[in-house]
Amino acid sequence: MAESEEEVDVLVQRVVKDINNAFKRNPNIDEIGLVPCPEARYNRSPIVLVANKLGVESWCVKFLLPYVHNKLLLYRQRKQWLDREALVDITCTLLLLNPDFTTAWNVRKELLQCGVLNPEKDLYLGKLALTKHPKSPETWIHRRWVLQWLEKECSPSGSRGDAERRQCERLQRALQEEMRVCGDAASRYPSNYNAWSHRIWVLQHMAKGNLKILHDELSSTRLWVSMHVSDHSGFHYRQHLLKTLARELSQVGERDQQANREGTATASDDRPHSDVIPQLFHEEMELCTDLIESYQGHEALWCHRRHVFYLWHQWRKDLGVHSHSPPLTHTDVLLSEETCDNGSASQAMDIDCVLDGGKHGSYTQDSKRLKRGPLFPYSGLSSEHTFVSRILTGCRSPEQSRFAVAYRKWLDSVIGQ
Repeated sequence: MAESEEEVDVLVQRVVKDINNAFKRNPNIDEIGLVPCPEARYNRSPIVLVANKLGVESWCVKFLLPYVHNKLLLYRQRKQWLDREALVDITCTLLLLNPDFTTAWNVRKELLQCGVLNPEKDLYLGKLALTKHPKSPETWIHRRWVLQWLEKECSPSGSRGDAERRQCERLQRALQEEMRVCGDAASRYPSNYNAWSHRIWVLQHMAKGNLKILHDELSSTRLWVSMHVSDHSGFHYRQHLLKTLARELSQVGERDQQANREGTATASDDRPHSDVIPQLFHEEMELCTDLIESYQGHEALWCHRRHVFYLWHQWRKDLGVHSHSPPLTHTDVLLSEETCDNGSASQAMDIDCVLDGGKHGSYTQDSKRLKRGPLFPYSGLSSEHTFVSRILTGCRSPEQSRFAVAYRKWLDSVIGQ
């Protein structure tokens, strides 16, 4: 065990070098952590590299962290000179142990601006830090700064052809990687508000109304929220997706109507946007119903159902105010108490009565798929009251009953007025 100041310096310098060498030996490290070890038992490096996992024996942290911290502060106070390579190594070690040290991230910003670091390498360091500290606010803030810098690097500046395509692919890879990092951090820490807020920021600044990305995100997070039914942050993200999709699809529909009036519309195989938006809300309400019935007593599920139904109610209200109602489609049948035949109410799992004219009277795959789960009417109140009554009838959980009664009161006081 080191005792003198000189021995500590030698030990810490060796550990910093070992960490740097570990990344050189294995550039695919995907997780970091502390290895419980109260004291040094062997005359060997405290850095452990197994497969793609990097571990630091805990006994050396009390020497390592103060050393790199003081080194960086002396550099910032211009009391000690460090070359760029040393700055990269020291900030890397410091941030892996304490990612909320803002000064270290600021030094790396300067190194990135000087061209010493590239954005992908800095994002990689932040990704590793989040495996040990998934809620670190400074790490998420720094990632947003780096992503904005990356966007500036990839912005079109006279580049054409292959160069422009490579820049677009670079941004696309960064976007996909960012979604994976957010998902991993959300799984490591329950209700990780910082991770989900960052994911929303990425959509707003890097996707910018891209309908395909929004649809993919809605689809990919469905399984996640089904496995984390008490995570309010995950459901809040889906609420943001639904709200954004409804807004973007409505704007596209308005542009299409304008093009039709001006006679400049182009042929498209996509379904009408007035059909897609109700389907999104129906599928989300269907998910809420399945989860509420399967997992009783989780307030996050009821809060999510309340928000989704309110978004649906407001969308229909705005549609009636600002534009003419669209023609009745097979999805509207599902969301209303009207029927396809004999005036009787549609039931769950029934085959839709709307036929696909392009397939000689056959049912479309979408129309079949929409038949799962409960159906809720345009007015909302009657079918939702029926749903609440069904829950209360077969409920054995006092929390579930309390949430159902509160939801019914909300329906009467907010939607029913």
